[in-house]
Amino acid sequence: MSSSGGSNAKKPRIDSNSLLSAIPSRMPLANGPSSSGARPLVALLDGRDCSIEMPILKDMATVAFCDAQSTTEIHEKVLNEATAALVWHAITLKKEDLVKFKALKLIVRIGAAYDNIDIKAAGEQGIAVANIPSQSVEEMADTTLSMILNLYRRTAWLAQAVKEGKRVSTPEQIREVASGCARIRNETLGIVGLGQVGMAVALRAKVFGFNVVFFDPYLSDGIDKVLGITRIFTLQDLLYRSDCVTLHCSLNEHNHHLINDFTIKQMRPGAFLVNVSRGGLIDESALAIALKDGRIRGAALDVLENEPYNLAAGPLKDAVNLICTPRTSWYSEASSQEIRENAAHEIRRGLSGKLPGSLRYCVNRDYLNVPRSAYDSGLNGSSLSSLIPLAAPFLSSPGYLLGDASSVGSIPPPVLPTSLQQQSTSSSTANATSSSSTPSLLSAAGSSSPVVVPVSIGESALQAAAKAAAASLGNNNGGESTGGDSMH
Repeated sequence: MSSSGGSNAKKPRIDSNSLLSAIPSRMPLANGPSSSGARPLVALLDGRDCSIEMPILKDMATVAFCDAQSTTEIHEKVLNEATAALVWHAITLKKEDLVKFKALKLIVRIGAAYDNIDIKAAGEQGIAVANIPSQSVEEMADTTLSMILNLYRRTAWLAQAVKEGKRVSTPEQIREVASGCARIRNETLGIVGLGQVGMAVALRAKVFGFNVVFFDPYLSDGIDKVLGITRIFTLQDLLYRSDCVTLHCSLNEHNHHLINDFTIKQMRPGAFLVNVSRGGLIDESALAIALKDGRIRGAALDVLENEPYNLAAGPLKDAVNLICTPRTSWYSEASSQEIRENAAHEIRRGLSGKLPGSLRYCVNRDYLNVPRSAYDSGLNGSSLSSLIPLAAPFLSSPGYLLGDASSVGSIPPPVLPTSLQQQSTSSSTANATSSSSTPSLLSAAGSSSPVVVPVSIGESALQAAAKAAAASLGNNNGGESTGGDSMH
């Protein structure tokens, strides 16, 4: 319509694609140097190599290492100023250790296990704790199978015999040196705790011909049908049926010394025992006696109750048919890099986003005595949503602004509509028994990961974003009504 007709010309519609493409792929960070004079201090407490973490965090934080075995070895500057901490398994953080940190708001455990951190005490002090699960599932499952195969085929002992110069040529000599080697097919493998690693072990073991059974009272019905394995409903029954028992459960107050003198007597005589999970699951004195008596034919342990372990001084020093490795079941070059990268990105989400809502793997959410508003502010009280004029909620997730493809599909709790929040709450309750992190005999404190749903940004959402931006600039897009987010 021309202006001569007494009406103003309609302004051209804003192209939503052009609008979104105009947003920088790396927005200024809310707590970065540009917005405040002080940079957050991130400390690696029990390590000294920051070569992977530094490139991920250097634009927004100062990264330092302590290489400490206890908080008494940590420099006063770190205790007073550290905002976030990265932790391996070499240091223990109890309540009395946590109170020494004056500014700490976030701890990220580089790994899945977090029994070296008092997550309840941390929550009471307002410190969020996150872990990095799932990165070493393949390595731990492969190590488990390697240990099982070594026990059955005695590969490690045979190799040692050759190294010691033992001459083996005649059938009698072979029979002597290889005594104890057993056939695997149709043997029964009992898995205690069918989490991610337990499932991976089950799938691998079936290929070798094992009959796989498992005990995990907190899994929902049907998982045995999915994996093609047999479910056992009591620990006693599993121990009685199994030719080899492998432990894949977290350590808590309910299952300390799960394998003890009493439960060993319930095992099939001459059974094997494997543990790559937690050292405290086994009473080592009882195991040493069982190995000496032959009730347990052989054991393979990657974890021990007291680490670093001195085999010569512990109860297992004279144990026969024992394989011990120094807590390396999780390690490969690939898994080490991945787990450290993920830990650094979790720190980054905590520094630039909302605590605890921005964390992908928060494990003490239930202990954090914080109001709902804590989900909407970063470590310095700022919000990423204030950095851009768009009102579309899918853009308030830090992952989209930082170009982190792994964040696609993760919606912070404030973004979810009420109906979806209710659905996700009920779904979490319904699935609690199927999670390997459910508080139980077999697992540690429950997981409180952010709700993750698949998101598809529909045309209506883009139109809403375009209209909101245009309105903020005083433009009129013709008065069309637009819908909200489209979620499929």
